[in-house]
Amino acid sequence: MQEILPLHILAQPNDEACGPTCLHAVYRYWGDDVSLEEVIDSTNSLNVMGVGRGTLAVMLGVHALSRGYQATLYTFNLKVFDPTWFDEDGAAEHGYLSEKLRLQSMARSAEEVRFLVATDSYLEFLRLGGKIRFRDLTSRLISGHIRRGVPVLTGLSATYLYRCAREFGPNDDYDDIRGEPSGHFVVLHGYKPRGRMVAVADPLEGNPGFESQQYTVPMARLVPAIMLGVLTYDANLLVIEPAKGRKRSEESR
Repeated sequence: MQEILPLHILAQPNDEACGPTCLHAVYRYWGDDVSLEEVIDSTNSLNVMGVGRGTLAVMLGVHALSRGYQATLYTFNLKVFDPTWFDEDGAAEHGYLSEKLRLQSMARSAEEVRFLVATDSYLEFLRLGGKIRFRDLTSRLISGHIRRGVPVLTGLSATYLYRCAREFGPNDDYDDIRGEPSGHFVVLHGYKPRGRMVAVADPLEGNPGFESQQYTVPMARLVPAIMLGVLTYDANLLVIEPAKGRKRSEESR
C-alpha cells in the first residue's frame, strides 16, 4: 500500500535557500506556524561562515533542535565520519563521537575551513541532543520513517537527480566542461512499493529535472543521488519530529 504524507512546500526565494525552505516545509507539516523568512534568517549558513554558499543538513538539524524538536541524522559521508566510530547497529555514544570529531579536526589543516566549520556544526548538533547514525541506505530506511508519518529531509546531488549539467561560477551557470557537481535539499514524503517510487517535495520551482515541485522518482535513482551528495558535503538523511509528548496539530492535518 502506498503512503503519501500531505506535505506542502513553498518555492525557495533564492538559489541558496533550498535547505531552509525544506526545513520550513517540515515545520509546517508538524503544525509549526513559522514564516519561511524567519527560518531562512535564523538558520546558520556557509555564507555567514565565509566558506561557501547555502547550508548543511547538520545546520538545519541544529535549528530544529533549538526549536525543541528531536533530530536524527543518517550520514553516508566518509569524508567526515569513519565507519569504525559506530557499532554494528550504526549508533555511537555522544561523548565518544564528539571526541573523535575533535581529534580529527585537530589533525586537519587550518586551511580546510569548510571541513572545520562542518565539524563544529556536528559537535553543536550532538551537544543539543541530536543523534547521528551510520546505516545502510536502503528503501526500508527511507520508507520506514514515511510509514510512521515522518517526512525525511535529504541532502543530495542535484546534478545526478536532475541529470543536468554541472555548474560553474558565482551564478551557478550550467557548464558541462568547467562545471562542478551541485548539491541540493528535498523532502521525501511518500513511498509507492509498486515500482519502488518515492514522492519528492522540491523547493526549486521549475527545476531542470522534473519542472515541478512535486514529483516521484525511482528509488534506484534517488539512492545514488543521495550517496553522491558526499561531493558537496551532503549525503545524508535528516529526520525531524516533535519531542515525545508533542503531537502534530489538528490544523496541519
